Amino acid sequence: MDVPEHKEIRQLARRFLEEAGPALAEYEAREAFPWPLVRRMGELGFLGVFVPEELGGAGLDFWAYIALLEELGGYASLRSILSVQQSLVLTPLLAYGTQDQKERYVPRLARGEVLGAYGLTEPEAGSDAGSLRTRAYRDGDHYVLEGQKTFISHANVAEVFLIFAKTDPEKGNKGITAFLVERKDGVRTTPLKGKLGLKAADTGMVFLEGVRVPQDRVLGKEGEGFKIAMATLDTGRISLAAGAVGLMQRALDLSLGYAKERHQFGRPIASFQLVQAHLAEMKLDLEASRLLTYQAVAKKLRGERYTLEASMAKLFASEAANRVAYRAIQVHGGYGFFEEYEVARLYRDARILTLYEGTSEIQKLVIGAHLTGVRA
Repeated sequence: MDVPEHKEIRQLARRFLEEAGPALAEYEAREAFPWPLVRRMGELGFLGVFVPEELGGAGLDFWAYIALLEELGGYASLRSILSVQQSLVLTPLLAYGTQDQKERYVPRLARGEVLGAYGLTEPEAGSDAGSLRTRAYRDGDHYVLEGQKTFISHANVAEVFLIFAKTDPEKGNKGITAFLVERKDGVRTTPLKGKLGLKAADTGMVFLEGVRVPQDRVLGKEGEGFKIAMATLDTGRISLAAGAVGLMQRALDLSLGYAKERHQFGRPIASFQLVQAHLAEMKLDLEASRLLTYQAVAKKLRGERYTLEASMAKLFASEAANRVAYRAIQVHGGYGFFEEYEVARLYRDARILTLYEGTSEIQKLVIGAHLTGVRA
């Protein structure tokens, strides 16, 4: 996979993390959004890796994006910011946006001048995305949006929101439309604190009360919202799988280092068979996840439908990341239970991977439906 430009972005990411890693720990401790680190990622071109240069991006390919996600995967709050900005906001904008919409939003998003948010989940619509209650009513050449979203990444720091609302409830999924909404349109947000992991990544609720959006800010066509949401999640699931690979790689590297340095019974614990068994299982989960992720990327880049491959990669890699993080704690023993050791954070950060952008249970339903041709 790695050509010279991919190796270069990996090296650039590693240099960035040498400085950002210690700083991120301070933001995590305060549950504060790491604005300086985000601005630096924007300056380095991380937030618009695969965006064409003419639209303000780095102009690299999707493999470069995957390489970057892997490198940042062990620092999940930063990886989350990267994923939301590109997989969930820039990807649908590039795929479905008009030229005017692209010129208006993409350059600022790609450079990190503003952040975007993906507004699908609601208090009563999580895995069942088609049951969302947010409504959009026509009013002349505008739409009026009413409703609320929850568990939204970047809710309190975004200036641009991709909001999904029902324009025709009687049509079910085909009555959902996607809108580009700006904070200045009257969007209100509130933070959600106390998360188990991703403590430096912003999460919150979004309130839409009489928010007026001009009709030229419909993304795609009216009624195409559900299709756009699901297509976007396919890319998002690949990005989560790549991030999980990066988290596992970090956990394995830390565990290997510790096992060689830690001595018990007069020798390094790396020489103990059961410790080696943990490390072997970690390596197997890591490499199997990497291959499933790369398979999904390859199919995407061939222009073929990759929903099945994205779900398989996301399911396996997210569950594997939890197994690997667990084993990393075991290798570290009692020390791994303390926040002073990085594996404790990796353990907390891994947990969300099985929940958002489609739970593990939903991924199994997606895979099962593809295999049988029958929806459960």
